[in-house]
Amino acid sequence: MMSNERHASSNPTSPQENDAMFLDILHEAPLFGHRKPRSIVGGVFYCFILAGYAILAAAAPWIFQPLGHLVLPLLCSCDVVLLIVTGIFQQYHVYQVQKIRLQGYYSFSQKLKHIVRLPFAITAYGTAGMILVMVWEPYIRILSTSTILRIIMLVEAVCSGFFMSVYIGYVYQYNSLDSQPDVLKSLYSPLQPSSPLEDLRYHDGGRLSDQQMALLQYQRENLHFLSEEILRLQECLSKYEGSNDGSTPQVDLAHLLAARDQELRTVSAEMNQLQSELRLARSLIADTEAEVQCVRTTNNQYVEENERLRAILGEWSTRAAKLERALEVERMSNLELQKKISTFRNQTCTSSTESSEQRGA
Repeated sequence: MMSNERHASSNPTSPQENDAMFLDILHEAPLFGHRKPRSIVGGVFYCFILAGYAILAAAAPWIFQPLGHLVLPLLCSCDVVLLIVTGIFQQYHVYQVQKIRLQGYYSFSQKLKHIVRLPFAITAYGTAGMILVMVWEPYIRILSTSTILRIIMLVEAVCSGFFMSVYIGYVYQYNSLDSQPDVLKSLYSPLQPSSPLEDLRYHDGGRLSDQQMALLQYQRENLHFLSEEILRLQECLSKYEGSNDGSTPQVDLAHLLAARDQELRTVSAEMNQLQSELRLARSLIADTEAEVQCVRTTNNQYVEENERLRAILGEWSTRAAKLERALEVERMSNLELQKKISTFRNQTCTSSTESSEQRGA
């Protein structure tokens, strides 16, 4: 479908386009001159649906007043319908984001890739909340069940509308761009030697594979586009060669066809080089992971050795404490023994003195 759109956009419809049909296109980004803006009609229409959904949630008591006993089932049914509609619009917006990625605008596609899935996630969470409210209805005493369901519906509408507005803003910014695809910046790979001209280089190895894959997809689209151009030029060349007009610019057509063929070969060579760089990058990442694993293993060994040394140190500390206690007990025993010895000596001296006195008397 993308190639059909480019082919339809490249078909001449006026004499001015016929004159400019053989003008050269950008060497690095052949698709840049044929970039088509993305439509925001789907996003705006979905915002109108959310606005109607919010109005329905706010005015439900008055809208469903004749059906008083069916208010809760109708609110839940409206939420389920919104969930289905959101899923349909999500598929459409994902398709639009894929087109932006194939056009070579990687940064926009990365931003929009997460935003387009948020409305469906919010609606799904809201539906789950409404199911919980209906299940626990007999035990809810704070607010009425209808009020809680309406609050959930309003929160869904506001959050989904906010993210859809962000999506519309990004798409509008993409449509107003006048620069080459940013995926071409990934040609400055960290695997190549640095130079002053390479201002933008990769610093995050985790995104290398994804960016290189986006570049390969963009180059594949360029190949399809250039193949269609070559076929169209061959048809023009055969048509001009079949004419008898002496002013037929056959030489210019042949030269232009050769230039397109050379450009196709150049793009193919670049794609092969990028594939080889991607394989080399993956091998480098694998080597780095192996080194990290080795460092982790060594670190674990150091941790185990540290724990073992700490256990030995603790055991030695315990033994030292036991020895200190034994030494203290021995010291106390020595003190008591010395006291007994001194007491015994005193008694001996006293008895000897008394005996000498008795002898003198």
